[in-house]
Amino acid sequence: MKITDLTKLKPKKLVVFDLDGTLALTKAVMDPEMADLMKQLLGRMRVAVIGGGKYGLFKEQLLGPLRGAPTALLKNLSLFPTTSTRFYRYDRGWKKVYAHELPKADRAKIKKAFYQVFDEVGYRQPEKIYGRLIEDRGTQVTWSALGQDVVKTLGKKGVGLKEEWKRKYTPMKLKIAKALAKKLPTLEVRAAGHTSVDVTKKGIDKAYGMKQIEKYLRAARKDIVFIGDAIFPGGNDYAIVKTGVDYIPVNGPEETKRAIQFLLQQAD
Repeated sequence: MKITDLTKLKPKKLVVFDLDGTLALTKAVMDPEMADLMKQLLGRMRVAVIGGGKYGLFKEQLLGPLRGAPTALLKNLSLFPTTSTRFYRYDRGWKKVYAHELPKADRAKIKKAFYQVFDEVGYRQPEKIYGRLIEDRGTQVTWSALGQDVVKTLGKKGVGLKEEWKRKYTPMKLKIAKALAKKLPTLEVRAAGHTSVDVTKKGIDKAYGMKQIEKYLRAARKDIVFIGDAIFPGGNDYAIVKTGVDYIPVNGPEETKRAIQFLLQQAD
């Protein structure tokens, strides 16, 4: 159920967050205030994070700002990168629980299909690309319109470039995703994040991730709340709606902070 009035939210035992645009600006690290709030939340309940980014990005964006957090807190945190095709939990370090790898032949086919679609829809790449345009993440293949490293290279300027591209070219991104899905009917294609399109095994989305959370964390649906910035038709968090869990739509990290502050007050 959609929760817009936080006072209507029943107490929960597990909070599931999207990462990019929810806990942090796109491909940027969590700010110190968010890191402090996350530590407080981890001291009160379990937390899971699902995002399209690879595990390396989770380490930079999420775990880096939590460096030094007590082991007891980290054990309350579960990570589901590359749209839950991987799962990591803390046990004397971060350990991989599962990884749903794409066959090598499929990954090559996906890369080829992206370039075919670019030609078919008349999409022209920007003159300047930062890092890889199409990244093979093993369990997921991702196209990022400005390159994988635009924020890492340019910092806040890179965030601004991604936001500008999103405003101008989201219709084109959706067109690319639609055309790609027709070429790859046995795979899952999603328009994701500000500038990305992700491809995984069929049936893998954030609803799938929620099922994994229920299974591996032994969490009842009624005890879970999801918080994300793209819970709308076409948004990469929208699959959560069909799971039946309560969800809180936010418009960026500042609204997420207010939601966490409410959850902390509720837990006291």
